[in-house]
Amino acid sequence: MLVIFFVIPFSIMLAVSFFRRNPAGFYSPDFVFDNYARFLSPFFGSVLGFSLLLAILVAIICVAVSVPFTVLLTRASRRAQTLWLVALLSVLSLSEVIIGFSWSTLLSRTAGITNLFVAIGLMEAPRALLPGFGAVLTGMVYQALPYTILILYPAIVRLDPTLMEAARTLGASPTRAFFNVVIPALRNTIVATLIMVFVFALGSYLLPQILGRPRHWTLSVLITDQAILQSNMPFAAAMAVFLVLISLALVGLTVMAGGRREA
Repeated sequence: MLVIFFVIPFSIMLAVSFFRRNPAGFYSPDFVFDNYARFLSPFFGSVLGFSLLLAILVAIICVAVSVPFTVLLTRASRRAQTLWLVALLSVLSLSEVIIGFSWSTLLSRTAGITNLFVAIGLMEAPRALLPGFGAVLTGMVYQALPYTILILYPAIVRLDPTLMEAARTLGASPTRAFFNVVIPALRNTIVATLIMVFVFALGSYLLPQILGRPRHWTLSVLITDQAILQSNMPFAAAMAVFLVLISLALVGLTVMAGGRREA
C-alpha cells in the first residue's frame, strides 16, 4: 500500500520536477534544475515562509486549546463525552468549502458577528473582519481543532488519574500538577499531534483563498495555479516535492528525538 500510494506517485512527481516546460505543449523529459532555482526566488520564498508560519501557528493554537479541553472532557460523564465526540465528528463531516463560506458569512459586515457586538454595545458600527490573516487563521484552526482533539483523546483517556491525585496530595496546585505531570506524560503524543496538524495545515488550499487576500495564499494554492492555470507541471511538481520533503524531515526529526530520549 505504501509503495503503490506513496513511493510510486512521489517518484513520478520527483522525475517531473526535473523536466523542462514546453511552451508548445505540456512538458518534455529532461534533467534541469531550473524549476528548483525559480522556486528559490524571493517571491516564492516569501510564500513558503508564510505557509510555514501559518501552519506552525495553527498547530500551536490547536494543541494549546485541545490539551486542556480534552483533559476536562475525559473527566466529564460518559454521556457528556459521547455528546462532545458526536459534535466533533459532525464538524469533521463538513467540507472545506462549507467551512470557508460559513466563516466568510460569520465574519462579514452585513450578516456577521460584528452586528451582535453592535447590538450589545461593544462596537459602534458593524465592519467586515475579512479578508485578512486573522480570518484565515481562525478558519484553519476551526477546521483542524476536531482532528487535534480526537488524536489526543485516546492518549489522555489512558492517562492514570492517580498521578494528578498524587501531585495534589504532595501540595501541587491544579495548574502546577497539569504542567508538571500531565504535559510530561503526554510529551510524545503532543509532539506527534503538532506534526500531524502542521502537515494538515500546510496543505490547506481553499480557506486561504476564501478568507484571505492573495498575499495570504499558501504554497498549495500556487502549486494548483502553476499546474492547472499556468500549465507548468514541472514547476508545480518541484514545489510539491519541497512540501513533501519538509514533512518527511519533520517526521525524521521526531523519530530521532524520540530515540535519543529512550536512550
